[in-house]
Amino acid sequence: MDYLSLEQAEKVVFFGEKLEIDKKALAEVERSYRFLEQFHKDKVIYGINTGFGPMAQWRVDDRYLKDLQYNIIRSHSTGAGKPLGDASVKAAMVARIGTFLQGKSGIHPDVVRLLTEFVNRGIYPFIPRHGSVGASGDLVQLAHMALALIGEGEVHYNGEWRSAADVLKECGLKPMEIHIREGLSATNGTSVMTGISLVNQFQSDRLLDWATLAAVWMNEIAGSYDDFMAEPLNGCRRHEGQQQIARRMRELAASSRCFSKREIELFSGENKETYFEKKVQAYYSLRCTPQILGPIYDTFAQTRRVLEEEMNAACDNPIVDPDTEYVYHGGNFHGDYISLEEDKVKIALVRLTMLTDRQLNYLFHDRINGILPPFLNLGTLGLNYGMQACQFTATSTTAECQTLAMPNYVHSIPNNNDNQDIVSMGTNSALLCRQVVENAYQVMAIHYIALAQATDCLGIQDKLCDTSRRTYDEIRKIQPVIREDTPFYKEIAQVITYLKRNPLNLK
Repeated sequence: MDYLSLEQAEKVVFFGEKLEIDKKALAEVERSYRFLEQFHKDKVIYGINTGFGPMAQWRVDDRYLKDLQYNIIRSHSTGAGKPLGDASVKAAMVARIGTFLQGKSGIHPDVVRLLTEFVNRGIYPFIPRHGSVGASGDLVQLAHMALALIGEGEVHYNGEWRSAADVLKECGLKPMEIHIREGLSATNGTSVMTGISLVNQFQSDRLLDWATLAAVWMNEIAGSYDDFMAEPLNGCRRHEGQQQIARRMRELAASSRCFSKREIELFSGENKETYFEKKVQAYYSLRCTPQILGPIYDTFAQTRRVLEEEMNAACDNPIVDPDTEYVYHGGNFHGDYISLEEDKVKIALVRLTMLTDRQLNYLFHDRINGILPPFLNLGTLGLNYGMQACQFTATSTTAECQTLAMPNYVHSIPNNNDNQDIVSMGTNSALLCRQVVENAYQVMAIHYIALAQATDCLGIQDKLCDTSRRTYDEIRKIQPVIREDTPFYKEIAQVITYLKRNPLNLK
């Protein structure tokens, strides 16, 4: 298994599927190791018998070569901040395995076996949020991962933070042994930023599906004319994303009895009215959803391609190539690909959140929708407040997203004695995107509670399309219809969990 698909990675990270290593791939790892074992003798090779970074100008005596590998792990375990979540750490380990399986790292295959045990047993090294400039990859954060592999530091195991040495012993696992360059290879590369980005992507794809269903449900509530989803309309715009979103919306809406037909209401009969109570064209946040969500679809598709390539890339340095019998020194650890893509995903998600916020405003604003009570209030107006305060949360969270939309890819601060004179800040980009993902789910959860409440206001449950109705029923299990004023912040949190754990998987 020298190639990991995003679908495989998602099953491993989120659904507990075991990671199995193909014997042929492991044989390639072994071949790279055996080649380096012979090749490195009597040669000067970076990070094997030289110092690291600017210290590469100093040769290290052969007596201390194993110490050198341990030193990079211990000296670079200097991260700060809260630890990354288990899903991001697991995805980072999967990405690291993907790098090693390329057979270009010169590491002993036992490293792959041990990392795979960590993944499959749910052993998550302590990896702090802050520490990477994304240039020699994620040196600091990967050092924390490697620290656990050598039996030092801490791990999150069965919901508890424990000594890595104790957990390894309990699980019958032997710490990573240093042979030639295991320390450098384990700490050098883009696997942490890639792991965080994988989690971002899996959850972003789900958000786009939920936004697509929300767009259908919104137009059901409004009783919109259905031609905004039509294939001839969206097809002549040419863009793949717009066409896919419109197609998905048509498929979802096929079982609905809420949409209006322009050919019946406006294209037949005499039509002598001078003013139309019903809007001839819906507001943009309803009518233009294929055009707004389409670019987001295209952006995510491109990012998925980049992430899959990065997960299966040899991203450390130097590259040990047994095919050409050479050790190449370069910069495959540079995180620009991830940094740029995560900024694009982040911006796309901010746009998605803005659309959700505007759809919420439509539902809450009685003078705009013309069919719903203010703030979907089913109690006594003036005495009760319905979902009024939810909009404060949604709007403030959307505003934070807009602030976070500033690209991080354009930032670079030289460091490391100017050896790293231009850096990617890729891990920061992924972490900022991570925050936007979480914010977007908060706004989306409020939106889905509002969609269910609006449905009750109109009494159209039985007219909704099958997926809207099924989702309505699930939301109502968490948040019953709101009539009296009671706190429901816990229910918002539960809906967030529901949206994350129950992907629609629109294809």
